[in-house]
Amino acid sequence: MRAASAEDMRAYGARLAAFLRAGDLVVLSGPLGAGKTTLVQGLAEGLKVRGPITSPTFVIARVHPSLHQGPPLVHADAYRLGGDLEVDDLDLDASLDESVTVVEWGEGLVEGLSEDRLEVHIDREAGDEVRIVTLRAVGPRWADTPFDRLED
Repeated sequence: MRAASAEDMRAYGARLAAFLRAGDLVVLSGPLGAGKTTLVQGLAEGLKVRGPITSPTFVIARVHPSLHQGPPLVHADAYRLGGDLEVDDLDLDASLDESVTVVEWGEGLVEGLSEDRLEVHIDREAGDEVRIVTLRAVGPRWADTPFDRLED
């Protein structure tokens, strides 16, 4: 998927949120400034959780309760974490079953939390503001999910 603006990225996140439910793990990767937090803002809008959604780099994790009896959003940032032991200290697995858990910079660190996960990689097109979003569904939970509906 190509996102030409922050608005496109948030809209993509809102559409993706329609596929998410409690127990889902979403792992975001991409360079600094790629749009990971912007995507999470769209997810939060689609999930109808309390905001604001800002980068959790310094607080590491935030919980955003649902505003309409849906699952809360756990938004974590593994950028400053030094490895598996620090990820374990976050206790993300304690709330995984009842939340939608989204981890920025989680690639290589949080995959062990669930055999089912969405891996979302965001990259910039060379010399452009356009972002390329690649979605990879892992595990049986996503086997029959019609992700083609995400495209505009």
